[in-house]
Amino acid sequence: MEKVASHPGRLSLAYFIVLILLVTLLLTMPVSSRSGEFTDFNTAFFTAVSALSTCGIAIVNTAAYWTYFGQAVILIAIQLGGLGVMTFASLITMTISRRIRVSQKLLTADELGASKLSEVQSVIAVVLVCTFSVETVAFLMLLPGLLHINSGSLGNSLWEALFFAVASYNNAGFTPDSAGLYINSWSVGLPILLSAFVGTLGFPVILNIFRCTKRLEGPRRWNLHTKLTMVTTMSMVTMSLVWFLLVEWNNQTLFWNSDISSKLWHSLVAAVMPRSAGFDISWMPHVTEQTKLFMSMVMFVGGGSASTAGGIRVTTLAVLVLVCRAAILRRKDDAVFGKRLHTQTVIMSIAITATCGAMVYIASLILLTITQRSLTDILFEVCSAFGLGGYTLGVADPSNPGTLYVLAVLMFIGRLGPMTVAYAISKPQPPQAVRYPAESIIVG
Repeated sequence: MEKVASHPGRLSLAYFIVLILLVTLLLTMPVSSRSGEFTDFNTAFFTAVSALSTCGIAIVNTAAYWTYFGQAVILIAIQLGGLGVMTFASLITMTISRRIRVSQKLLTADELGASKLSEVQSVIAVVLVCTFSVETVAFLMLLPGLLHINSGSLGNSLWEALFFAVASYNNAGFTPDSAGLYINSWSVGLPILLSAFVGTLGFPVILNIFRCTKRLEGPRRWNLHTKLTMVTTMSMVTMSLVWFLLVEWNNQTLFWNSDISSKLWHSLVAAVMPRSAGFDISWMPHVTEQTKLFMSMVMFVGGGSASTAGGIRVTTLAVLVLVCRAAILRRKDDAVFGKRLHTQTVIMSIAITATCGAMVYIASLILLTITQRSLTDILFEVCSAFGLGGYTLGVADPSNPGTLYVLAVLMFIGRLGPMTVAYAISKPQPPQAVRYPAESIIVG
């Protein structure tokens, strides 16, 4: 136990696994299902992993299958997963003993993007305030629209507004209603869209923008991480919107009898949601094969670092683009916005992308072997699980438990991060005493 506590990566894994088992246990209980019977382990386990990883892939209808108790368990799991396992653990430790171990501080700093260990406790406080503030605003914006949809039913509207507010900010695509009516209603869909977008930016970006705004400073004073995150995020949203408008505009199966405003709205939803939010879109299976592949790429990239999103993260993509640009132009440094990237940042970005790409490839091979689905559908599902996109084309099949466990592992790694998992299962190596001479090799 002491070895786990002293190893930051293993400590994070231990906390996460304990939470998964606890949520699984609660969901298997008869009080959690509307049938009043025990839920099978596979369904409860997969739902627990999906909720804690803030992915949102559901193999049973959330509203029809789970009772309010079961939905409350899922909602709490989403909130804990969104705040971060180590953030939650540090918060409990602060409440009980007022002190946080160094190993906890290291992981919490990495999880929240704190630049210094001394900042961890203050950053946790800011993250909590930011999280609950955004969720409260989303709740208040959602309530009027849901009251209208539910014909004035206050109880259902309050619960659905709370559920959507928490799930949207934490980018978990679970929905408390059976019909998914939000997608056709601007009064409900727009708050969800905005909340999900803010959630993908990441705590460091939100904090930096808040501080600059408080000091009446504009975007020019944002730090490099915030600038790269915002530019890459907006570029991906714009690219996704243009793609969907061009490729799917005349898709009669998708947009049958739809007017222009409806097409624009659905295209905007498709541009924002798949990156990580994953709220159920009933027409998703009807998109073209090209769009499925495009969306797989979008989900693989995901959202911002230290956010509720998954994937390799938008800043990793930005670094790779800058490295490629520098190589093509034969520049020695990767400079952007008047700043030069650290070599270690470049190495880490390449390592993350290569590791995640290999993981997606292996998972796709396994699913191709154990299912009869097409490669496009499997790649879509794998990227959705790893990128915490939350969409499913039915590859996650309760009758084939192997698919559930492959996707559960992807969601697990997607939430914690591949490098965190790698650090946790590897044995720490002592620093090299000898530095060998460099030699050029031919590449490409």
